[in-house]
Amino acid sequence: MDLQQRINAFVQLGTFLREISSESISKTSSSKFHNQIPQILQAAQNNNRWFTETNIKFAFASWGHALTETTINSWLSSYSITQKIPNTIAIIMAGNIPLVGFHDFLSVLMSGNKVLAKLSSNDNILLPFLVSFLVEQHSDFKESIQLTEKKVTNFDAVIATGSDNTARYFEYYFGKYPHIIRKNRNSVAVLTGKETEEQLLSLSDDIFQYFGLGCRNVSKLFIPKEYDFHPFFEAMFNKKEYINNHKYINNYDYNKAVYLMSNIKLLDNEFLLLKQDSGYSSPISVVFYETYEDLSELQTKFSEDKDRIQAIVGNSGIAGEIPFGKAQQPTLWDYADGVDTMKFLVEL
Repeated sequence: MDLQQRINAFVQLGTFLREISSESISKTSSSKFHNQIPQILQAAQNNNRWFTETNIKFAFASWGHALTETTINSWLSSYSITQKIPNTIAIIMAGNIPLVGFHDFLSVLMSGNKVLAKLSSNDNILLPFLVSFLVEQHSDFKESIQLTEKKVTNFDAVIATGSDNTARYFEYYFGKYPHIIRKNRNSVAVLTGKETEEQLLSLSDDIFQYFGLGCRNVSKLFIPKEYDFHPFFEAMFNKKEYINNHKYINNYDYNKAVYLMSNIKLLDNEFLLLKQDSGYSSPISVVFYETYEDLSELQTKFSEDKDRIQAIVGNSGIAGEIPFGKAQQPTLWDYADGVDTMKFLVEL
């Protein structure tokens, strides 16, 4: 199976994902894969109540947008991908948001290697479904993809994603293999007080998409002193429906109770808590905030803390910023933890 065949198969997958994320098309199509979507969505939601239909379809749409021939070719143009004896790459997948391990899966196959993916029990429905679509497009994928929920064995290299605690475990067991091991990271937003209503509404997507469970979700704000939170909270009200999700609101109620019992000062709009805190990793339903005096000093802080930050959202002029609303819409060349996965794979 050559590179162009692999590209063609993923382009077809991209078209399919765009279709199934569109309500009108998914209802009228007669293809057997389209017809399976209601069952797949229900099974994924039953397995993990954080995986709402809205969030799953958002993940489908995001990948559908990324998997076009133009975008894939632009991404791969930076690498020399040649025919070679494939390595088997073990991918230890997280399960915090739908299809969170898909970029690693895509990269391994595009590099000409084989996938041995250990699925998270929290996300073991969606990827097998997409694999069945790929195999239908090109049967050679059968020999290149193995999915399991058991211990992985017989592999040549490892890509593992988890927490700081699991990273120590990964280092112990996989350290002797070529590897990429990812740890905890969080995303931040830099506010100046000059943001437009549209920008703050977009920021609400960066905070609330996937209930804030992704490493690219904004979990902390950096604000100037004397910042007026009124426009911020008005924009966040756009997500008031989150109060109707029982898992989310249970976290909100719990965190609020813990903080109040500890006499911790909070800002609260009845479904989102803001807490002044120097940390980066805030609990679900909570966003930390910290004040700054000078953007250049903030730039220095981000440089010093680069191993803790996944993405910086804003319009302040800070180096490396991405626009409001784009935190959970990375491009194919936006690598997790800033580690070039494709370069690692083609150089094995």
